[in-house]
Amino acid sequence: MNLFSNGVDVGRRRQAFKAALAAPHIARLPGAFSPLIARSIEEAGFEGVYVSGAVIAADLALPDIGLTTLTEVAHRARQIARVTDLGVLVDADTGFGEPMSAARTVAELEDAGVAGCHLEDQVNPKRCGHLDGKEVVGTDVMVRRIAAAVSARRDPNFVICARTDAAGVEGIDAAIERAKAYLDAGADMIFTEALHSEADFRYFRHAIPDALLLANMTEFGKTTLLSADVLEEIGYNAVIYPVTTLRIAMGQVEQALAEIKEHGTQEGWLDRMQHRSRLYELLRYEHYNVFDQHIFTYRKGENNE
Repeated sequence: MNLFSNGVDVGRRRQAFKAALAAPHIARLPGAFSPLIARSIEEAGFEGVYVSGAVIAADLALPDIGLTTLTEVAHRARQIARVTDLGVLVDADTGFGEPMSAARTVAELEDAGVAGCHLEDQVNPKRCGHLDGKEVVGTDVMVRRIAAAVSARRDPNFVICARTDAAGVEGIDAAIERAKAYLDAGADMIFTEALHSEADFRYFRHAIPDALLLANMTEFGKTTLLSADVLEEIGYNAVIYPVTTLRIAMGQVEQALAEIKEHGTQEGWLDRMQHRSRLYELLRYEHYNVFDQHIFTYRKGENNE
């Protein structure tokens, strides 16, 4: 076991991720806000890991309005990709600028070891896809964005997904026409943000029968939460749960802090905490001890020059 990187080289991880997207069963991609969460996702048996731009922003105590940079996103993506054998899909917002910036974004994320990214057709800076007041660029602008990203790709197995926010701005039929144009520009997969109902998902799949489609099951937004089984039956290839782990963690943290503030002890929360032994297991603590015992040869009093 290599303790300082994952056990599967990036090329094979990308191949496996692309195969999972094309498999009969839907690929489920929970969001990871840290490397440790990514390792938990892998151990739980999911098909991939998602890195949400909204979550990276929130973890920095920033709103999801385009304030994070390519450097910050690529850095977090690299940290997460390092610790898991699963393919990692990254939210690259609008590509952090003009089409040339989208091209650089793909190059940076490839170097970070992730399996793919999605770029969206909002204006830059963007805003959360489940808020009102979004604006989208012209189809021609997004086509250039996608074409630039595809031109910068070195590994053909690196997935470039096109996200459209047009359904909530111009209507679902406009989003469908945009999706077709984005596929023609070279996108491997389509992500239609903020569809409202099961009927919307069915309508979109019927209109675009052959492309890989990604569904977003985020909580407290505009979309009715559908199970992976339902989405699979409709014909979707992948589903993300972008902010779920962060919301679970922060919900528990706020409740626990309130109780500690009131009672002066965390004792009532012990049975709801991850035990020290489980944390050490997830960190592979014992493997580091074995590594250290075999490698570390310094002995006090010896001449080690």
